[in-house]
Order: sequence, then C-alpha cells, then structure tokens
Amino acid sequence: MAIELKLRKVGNSLGVVLPKEALAHLKVDEGQSLYLTEAPDGAYRVTGGDPEFNRQMAVCEDVIKQYRNTLRELAK
Repeated sequence: MAIELKLRKVGNSLGVVLPKEALAHLKVDEGQSLYLTEAPDGAYRVTGGDPEFNRQMAVCEDVIKQYRNTLRELAK
C-alpha cells in the first residue's frame, strides 16, 4: 500500500503529516518518537520503536535463554 504524503512548512523546517491509519500501524500517538533508519537496500524506514533498543533486547533475550538456569539460581 502506498500513501502519498506532502511536505509542509512548519516554522523554518519541513514536516509530514501522517494519516491516522499510518499512526495506528506504527502503534504511536502524539508526543511519541518515530525513528527514520536507512535499510540495507538504500531505502528509508519509519518505525515507532528505537531499532538499536530492539537489537539490544534481542541480544539480552538470547543471553537469558542461554543462562536461564544460572540466572534462576542467582535469583534465589
């Protein structure tokens, strides 16, 4: 699905107004941050979550799975 967006002047900058459907899909609301990242193919992606945080959490989850028993013993 492609949605055409127009750039608009906002103060001394340019801005894009996202439709409600796009905001719902990104799971963001007013005041939250969006992240623009460059994809390997040269395209840009807009996400509602910080990609670096998501990467760090994935690494953390792998460590937790690997050391589940050790962490359980340490928690006692």
